[in-house]
Formats: sequence, C-alpha cells, structure tokens
Amino acid sequence: MIDPKWLRADPDRVRRSQAARGASVELVDELIAADEARRAAILASETQRAEQKSLGKKVAQAKGAEKQELLAATKQLAADVKESQAATTAAEARFHDLMSRLGNLVIDGVPEGGEDEGIVIETCGTPRDFAAEGFEPKDHLELGEALGAIDMERGTKISGSRFYVLTGVGAQLELALLNLAMTKAAEWGFTPMIPPALVKPSAMEGTGFLGQAAQDVYHLEEDDLYLVGTSEVALAAYHSDEILDGASLPRRYAAYSPCFRREAGSYGKDTRGIFRVHWFDKVEMFVYCEPADAEDWHQRLLGYEKEFLQELELPFQVLDVASGDLGLSAARKYDCYAWLPTQQRYREVTSTSNCTEFQARRLNIRGRFEDGVRPVATLNGTLCAMTRIIIMLLENHQQADGSVRIPEALRPFLGGRESLG
Repeated sequence: MIDPKWLRADPDRVRRSQAARGASVELVDELIAADEARRAAILASETQRAEQKSLGKKVAQAKGAEKQELLAATKQLAADVKESQAATTAAEARFHDLMSRLGNLVIDGVPEGGEDEGIVIETCGTPRDFAAEGFEPKDHLELGEALGAIDMERGTKISGSRFYVLTGVGAQLELALLNLAMTKAAEWGFTPMIPPALVKPSAMEGTGFLGQAAQDVYHLEEDDLYLVGTSEVALAAYHSDEILDGASLPRRYAAYSPCFRREAGSYGKDTRGIFRVHWFDKVEMFVYCEPADAEDWHQRLLGYEKEFLQELELPFQVLDVASGDLGLSAARKYDCYAWLPTQQRYREVTSTSNCTEFQARRLNIRGRFEDGVRPVATLNGTLCAMTRIIIMLLENHQQADGSVRIPEALRPFLGGRESLG
C-alpha cells in the first residue's frame, strides 16, 4: 500500500495516479474520509481511556457517597470505552480495506493509456528475412512436434486445454535455459533460490495479486493456499515481518519455480501451441533495496533481461508500459517483446516492475537505516519464462531443413550441440 501521508499531504497526486491507471478516483475521497474517521475514533478512544485511568485514581481515594457516584460513572465510562474501541476497530478495518484497493503511485513520466498504448523505447537486433533465405518459416508447434520437443495432444489428455509436455530435446532445452539463466544471475550477484509454489493468502494479498488479478489465480480452498503465478510472490514474502539491516541491502534473489495462471479472459487467444498456457516454469529476479535506489535498480534489472535475450540472439523491443496496464503493485514497468517470425510481430517475453515501497508496506518489510526504521523498496524482473523463450528460439533460429540452430551461449549446457534436428 502507499504511504498514508500522501492522502493528507498531496491527495491530488493520488487522484492523478488513479486516473492514469483508469481506476476509481472516487476511492481517494473515500479514503480521505475513512482516514479522518479512523483518526477521530482513535483520538476519542484514547481520550476516554485517559479519563477512565484518571477516574480510577479518584475512586481509590474517595469514600462514602462520593465513591458510589464515581463507581457508577466508572461503570458507564467502561461501557463507553468498550463502544469506542469497537468503533476504532471498525474504522481501522474500513480504512485498511479501502487502502488495499488503491494502486501504487504511478511514477511521473510513465506513458498514459491502456494495454496498447505503451511506448517502444528501444529496438535491439534485426529480424531475419526468411524470404531472402528462400523458405517460409514454420511456427513453433510444427517445429516442436517434428523435433519431438513438444507434445500438446498428450498434455491435453493429462490435464486439459492449455497444457503440454516438453519431451526429448524440448525438455533438454528448458534445462539448458535454466542453467544459463541461473549462471548469469549468479554472475550478477543474485542468490539462487527454489521457493514453494504454494503460498498463504497473506503472501498473495501482500504482493497485490488478490485485487485486480484475483480471477487469474488458482486457489486450493481446502488448504487455503494459492498456486503462484510468479515466484515474485514467494520472494516478496520471504522477508515479511522482518527488519533488514540497511547495510545488507540490496538483497538480490533469483528463483526457479513453476507458475500457474488461469488465463481468465483469454478465451480464444493464442490457443495454438505453448504461448499462453496454464502452467510454465520461470526464473524470476527479485531485489530489496533502499527506496532512493529503486529506479536505478529498475534500470539494472532491465539491463539484465536485455543481456539475456542478446545472449540468445533474439531480436526484441523494450516497451515502457502504459499506466493503465500496470499491475496494482507496479509504479513503473518495462516489458521486452521478442520477434515472432510466423506472426510478424513482437510478443511479450519478459517484464520488470518497480514496486517502490508498496509491497514492503503490505508485507511489513522494513530496513534499519541511519535515519531510523522504515519500509524498503522491492523490484522484480523476469529473466526467463521458459515456454515463451523456447517458442522464440525455435522460430527465430530454425533452418530450411527443419533443424534449429542453438545460440552459442546455450551450447555448453547442451553438451556442445550446435543444432537440434
């Protein structure tokens, strides 16, 4: 959640942020009223408790009729205190509920608009001209089936639509990508992690995934646990309710985990192959840092994602995501879109978000700094979403004979093999 002081010091900034997101501006006014009611209830409760304490001292010193009168007053005041405490609890709950719906403050300079209004800020690499090479590119599923790398039919038989099985060289390719991603992350100073894929509601709520994204989350009702859609959730909750030594920041983690998404609202989209699926594996980067350093770390995470895509020799673009397409926790987000030859367009493969102090406040993660104890900042970035990267490798590096060239960076993790065929 945001720092409540913004509601009092600069409510117009909060309104502008909500408007930029395409979210409720009226929520800000509701919050201001709820905050005033909460503070008034707290003041009333504290005042009555002070009166109760003072009256208790008078009762101890009084005698006779005076004491009886004071005891009667004490009884009434006790009832008033109880009622006041209940009102305070209700006011606090109301304020917290409204705050949980409020998105992070959008950083100045983020392009305004919806899903299709992000701005391309960089293009890296040049898409191949397959026509000049004399052949028509095949899509990833045709290539994957011919190579014995992807089995959609049996994936559907096992689990239903939007499931798959990586077989043979497909499985080897994912393991190679995992090893390359973790090797690079370690070189950059990240601690490798393998966290749980099942988390408590507090972890999901704390990272902002039970708001607008709730419909896309799998919930195990009997156990009251959630399947994560990204290991960002587990990594953010890793230090929940902790005070970190400011000198130990930044803390950097890179996690490998399965990810599960219901893909609600995507009916009819990307139904062929493994682009949009209910389960995939991913390597995710996560950073805890001093809030003043957050924007710098956001650029670093983007740089790591770009370097990884360049290692895989994939043409891509970097998109500054529009405000209306930001998740609840993100104050700014950059996406990398790799070139997909058979669709003749760039498609999303990675993203990195600066969540400022938003998640840390919700998860009670603070740092002990020279100026006191206060929330830290959190950032996340996808290094390798396996299925989408596999798609891009198959399509961009395919050869006329149906084989697929392996980028040099991956070869050491595939026994030196130069191609799949």
